Amino acid sequence: QVQLVESGGGLVQAGGSLRLSCAASGRVFILNSMGWYRRAPGKQRELVAMITRGGSPNYADSVKGRFTISRDNAKNTIYLQMDSLKPEDTGVYYCYATGGLDYWGQGTQVTVSS
Repeated sequence: QVQLVESGGGLVQAGGSLRLSCAASGRVFILNSMGWYRRAPGKQRELVAMITRGGSPNYADSVKGRFTISRDNAKNTIYLQMDSLKPEDTGVYYCYATGGLDYWGQGTQVTVSS
């Protein structure tokens, strides 16, 4: 089993920044790609960014140039640096990891005020 714990959400004004962290524990050696999804109010969950074990990132078009995903394999932790935040970035952000099975964190709320 793998456990994912997110931290770093909060309330920020438009144009501001937040940094999310997700720490993995348990059978972390099985993990391959890790990333972030979000669910905005009234919308389906969507992919925000993903990073492979080797560090190759992928981003949703809506966050390219504003968000940066990174990974520290020694700490079993991924990060999402979110800059130039917009009100439409508001939502619950979920950490995700895959290693044969899919694993999800409990989610952290990000609210961007206009």
